[in-house]
Parts: sequence; C-alpha cells; structure tokens
Amino acid sequence: MSSSPAPSGTGPITDPAPLSLCAREPRVPADRLVAEMVPPPRFDSVRFSTYIPDPNQPSQTEAVQVLEGFAAGLGQEAGGSGKRRLFGFGRAPKKAAPAGPRGVYLDGGYGVGKTHLLASLWHATPAEPARKAFGTFVELTNLVGALGFQQTVQTLSGHRLLCIDEFELDDPGDTVLVSTLLGKLVDAGVALAATSNTLPGKLGEGRFAAADFMREIQGLSARFRALRIDGEDYRHRGLPEAPPPYSDEQVTKAAHATEGASLDAFSPLLDHLARVHPSRYGALTDGIKAVCLTGVRPVPDQSTALRLVVLADRLYDREVPVLASGLPFDQLFSDEMLNGGYRKKYFRAISRLTALARDAAKLTNTQ
Repeated sequence: MSSSPAPSGTGPITDPAPLSLCAREPRVPADRLVAEMVPPPRFDSVRFSTYIPDPNQPSQTEAVQVLEGFAAGLGQEAGGSGKRRLFGFGRAPKKAAPAGPRGVYLDGGYGVGKTHLLASLWHATPAEPARKAFGTFVELTNLVGALGFQQTVQTLSGHRLLCIDEFELDDPGDTVLVSTLLGKLVDAGVALAATSNTLPGKLGEGRFAAADFMREIQGLSARFRALRIDGEDYRHRGLPEAPPPYSDEQVTKAAHATEGASLDAFSPLLDHLARVHPSRYGALTDGIKAVCLTGVRPVPDQSTALRLVVLADRLYDREVPVLASGLPFDQLFSDEMLNGGYRKKYFRAISRLTALARDAAKLTNTQ
C-alpha cells in the first residue's frame, strides 16, 4: 500500500536540526541601536490612510487630522521660509526652538491604534529616516546606557522627530532620565510624540493616563498637546482565548520541518533571557522564521515575566509565529500578576503571543 508524506508536525523527524535561542548570545554595537530606531516591521506599511476610525468615536478622526497637521508643520519648518509653530500658533523664532507645543501625546486605552498612529506620524514626517527615530521607552533607555547621556543628546539632536511608544510611567528613575533627555532635545528643536503605559495602581481607575504622563515629564508638559483617543476599553474585552497547545512531538517535528525555526524548552529559555540584556532580544531573534517552544508553564516570578513581555514584543514586531506545547499562553501569568501594577503589560503579552500562536497553526499543516 502506498503512502504519502506525513504533514509537518506529524511525520518522522528527518529534517535538519532547528536553531536554538538558548545558544545565542548576541552582541549589539551602539550604532545598530540607533539605526534600528524605526517602526518595527509590523508597522512598515501603516499610514494615516490605513487607520480606520470608529464612526462612533469622533476623537479617532480628530486624532488623525491633528497628527497629519503636526507632520505637515514639521515639513514647513524644514522648508526655511514661512516657518510656523506646530498647530498654527504663529511664527517660530528663527534661532531657537519654537516655544509652542513641540510634542503630541496619544492618550487612550488598549487596542485603539495608538502605535499605528505613532508609526503613521513617523512615516508622514518629511525627513529622511536617519533624521527620524522611533522606539519604545525601554529601547531609548537602552540607547542611553549604550552611548551615555551626552552622546545620546548629541546623536538625537539633529533629528526632526522622536517617537516614543509605551513611555514607562512605572520607573521613576528612568522617567527622570528620559524627561531630562527630552528637555535637551526639545531645546535643540526636535519634535516629540509619545504614548505611555499607565502607572501601577492606576489601572483600575480608568484607561487614560494623560495627567500621569504630564506630571511625570514635569517641565516638559507645556510642550505637549494631549490627543485623547476614545475606543473600547481593553478591560471589557477580557483575556484573549489562546488556541490549544500542541504536543511536544508535534512542536518538535514542526521545528525540524520549518526552515529558520528555533526549538527550545520553555524553562531553559526563561533562564537564558536572564543572561541576555533586553536591548539584545531583537538581535536574539535575527533570522528566526518561527519560534517553537516545548513545556510552556506559568512564569515563576515578576522579573521573569517582564523579560518575557519584552521578548513577546520583539517577536510580535517581527511577526514571528510561535508554536508551543504545554499550557496555553493565557495561563502564563498568575492572578496576582494580572491584578497587579504591571497588568497592562501582561495583557499585551498574552494578546500578542496568542496572535502569534494563531499564525503558527500553519506550521503543522493542520489548518
């Protein structure tokens, strides 16, 4: 009796051994940290025209209009003659940074498209990529750590725009550091745009964080215009339902059959993440086409959980599917974690890993 080849994930292992994240210890030069401060691949093609405002939420349409004007204003400034302050507040001084708003803060709940809009602003700003920077708050603090404060100021002062996604309001030391940096950059004429995470302890009090953000950036608050973006509250959506995990055998066979896939046991990977600085998690995934994990279990402590959040962000940015055995991703974090100060980060990680798990279904040829 003839037989056809078994589908990936179910047949015998005859393919080359997959890669391993645990075997990688990347070294990232400082100039790469600067060069990679661009919107992640998932947001390469987003534009204001691809953001679909909810017709029941007029603030979403208003945000697009204001941000389009913000980008156009940066173009007018670059044109030399006819310089105007952002938002049309008169003419800017010729030899100093405009005194009006030099920044926009996108204020809204989870899932209303703040990162989409922030990346669209980066794309719409009329400047070559080397004069625009886009990164998360963590990536910006990593840059300061790699270059030093003064060198970071010098490196970014020639930029026209700096976009900061997920401004961390839960680390007072880093917040003061970055606020001081932003003050120097505004004085040099750099325009700013930001979104933020909510302060610990404030997650149950509402989805908007503008007051917290303005307070934490202290003297810079007058330079920012807050754009409130209404939409469905993520707390009303509940945890996304993760697809059921596969068996260890299915994951292992799929890893062997998928070119560019990595295969790691979950617990050793968590241990390895503790030895790699989070600024290198992007480099850790260089060239990886799929991540296969066996034995997924609840993370043991908050430090480990926060490192996993960063890895989930980097995988999501790069659209790397994740195939796993063990527990589903919506059981990664304890109830105490999901009710604590970092709840928003854990919800985001669950949502992103769940999306990547759905993307990974094709690796088994079962759908």
